[in-house]
Parts: sequence; structure tokens; C-alpha cells
Amino acid sequence: MASEAPLVSIETHDSFFNSIKVHCGKAYQGQVTIDNAIGDSFANKDLIMHIRACSDEKLEIPFHVGDDASRTWIITKTGSGLSLKHDHRHRDGSHDESTMYGGHTNDAGWAEMQSFPADQYSKQLFVDTGIPQSAGNTWQMYIYPEKFTYRLIRQGREFRVDFDLTAPITPPVAPWGYSDE
Repeated sequence: MASEAPLVSIETHDSFFNSIKVHCGKAYQGQVTIDNAIGDSFANKDLIMHIRACSDEKLEIPFHVGDDASRTWIITKTGSGLSLKHDHRHRDGSHDESTMYGGHTNDAGWAEMQSFPADQYSKQLFVDTGIPQSAGNTWQMYIYPEKFTYRLIRQGREFRVDFDLTAPITPPVAPWGYSDE
């Protein structure tokens, strides 16, 4: 019987992934530093990222917005780069209609930053759910010793949250649809 084929990766993807993974189990406070959209759904709410579950291939990072625990970022090594997916759930744990959207790296990026242009599944989902402008989304994540940044960009839109990695906080409860058991 043949052994399983190795999961291959490149140095910049590994460095980026591992720089986040060293924070496994920790949670950090964030703040919106750029948001050019009308409305303030994130204003005056605690923003917390929790590097909750880590393996050699996958990181699960819930992003809590006040008492809304519906969002989890999932970064996965795919053998041809890194994938970012957004797992969105309802309070009862069921999946939101708009879930598992995201993208895949299409270049080496940097050890400190990776870009995830919207994948085909996401583009179709955005069209089907009436937000076709989101088909141009690119998500970016930055990791530095003192700061983690989540950024969304597309034509006419920019949203950015910076998290202070120098001051861990008490991790929040499990995100909706996940369990601490």
C-alpha cells in the first residue's frame, strides 16, 4: 500500500500560516481602522478574534462582533496555496445562506501578508444572493509581531480591522455552531 501523498506548500505561505498558528488558543481585541461604507454595524461593539483551533493544515478563527458569534474565518493549506473561507452561522448553529465564501491565494504573497481574491463559488453566491458587487472582493490578512489585520477591498469599498497582538484577552465562548466540548 502506498503512503499518502504529502501536502506541499511554499515558504511564504508556511511562514504566514505559522505566524498565526503560534497564537493558537489566544484572543485579541480589535478596532475598525477603515470602513468607507454607509452604516456602522461594527461601531461601538467589541471586536474579538480568537485563534481557536489549529492543526498543521487548518486554522479556525472566530470573529466576534459584540454578542454576534456568527463568523469564523477558516484558513486551510490546500497543496496549491492557502484558502480563506468565511463560515457564517445562525444562533442555532445552522448555516447562513451566505456561508463558506472566500478565496484562494494565486501567488506567493509574503510571510506577513496574503491576498485571497473571491473564488468562483463565492462569485456565484454573491450574484445569487443579490450582492453582485461583492464578486470583486479580495480579502487580505496581515500578521506582524504586534498586529493582525483583516481587510476587505473591492472597487469603491474598503474595510479593515486591526487587532492588537500585544495584549491577549480572555477567549470568548465558542462561535455559533461550534462547541467547546
